[in-house]
Amino acid sequence: MRWGRNLILVLIGIIGWSGSSGAAEKIPFRPGEKLHFRVYWSGIQAGEATLEVMPMEQFNDAPAYHFLMVAKTFPFVDLFYKVRDRIESYTDVNMSHALLYKEKKEGKRKKDVNITYDWEKLLVQYSEDGEKRDPVTLLPGAFDPLSVFYFFRMHELKDNLEFVSPVSDGKECVIGKVRVVKKEKVKVAWGEFETYLVEPSMEHIGGVFQKSPGAKLQIWVTADEWRLPVKIESKVVVGSFSAELDSVETP
Repeated sequence: MRWGRNLILVLIGIIGWSGSSGAAEKIPFRPGEKLHFRVYWSGIQAGEATLEVMPMEQFNDAPAYHFLMVAKTFPFVDLFYKVRDRIESYTDVNMSHALLYKEKKEGKRKKDVNITYDWEKLLVQYSEDGEKRDPVTLLPGAFDPLSVFYFFRMHELKDNLEFVSPVSDGKECVIGKVRVVKKEKVKVAWGEFETYLVEPSMEHIGGVFQKSPGAKLQIWVTADEWRLPVKIESKVVVGSFSAELDSVETP
């Protein structure tokens, strides 16, 4: 039932749809920020995940952002689907495009993915366990599945707003879409918040979402300058998945 895959997909917004048409403001995150989530499957807390902005690094002799996501299931879930995932992403210091994406799985299924973005040739190269696929053409300004979440946070939201942005997972490069549905209050472990509900398009999603009629992903983002994801929900044929923010560390 691909529980582990959906744990990751729920938390980072599936393939990470973002906006390029909103008014970019000051960057709402900085190195040292760490978001911790409780992850649920059909109402049962089955794991936890963190999203972290790491210290700035040098990438090709230039400063770059470094983002990290770690997810794991609890021991009782490990019995039937163990998840131990680590995802890393690098972008240029201006948050204008992806540079490198790495994904390492050490749970039930082991996998080591490396995705490089060549902006001189406009090509993205996907490699899994050392085996390379044919390069795919990049659309200008494309992000990877993790960094696009942070790019999304840089844009002001309002009711009925729609965003589009190119996203590449190394296998393809697509134009992702997200719609701001409405403003509403939500309560999670960390507290009660005024949020915007946003819904990414499901058109290019594979895996269990592709097989689920009426599948939906919903993300509640705080209606302030930080735009923190406090709640994420999805409904698919194998059940419902959700993640709730329960703590935040800031620099």
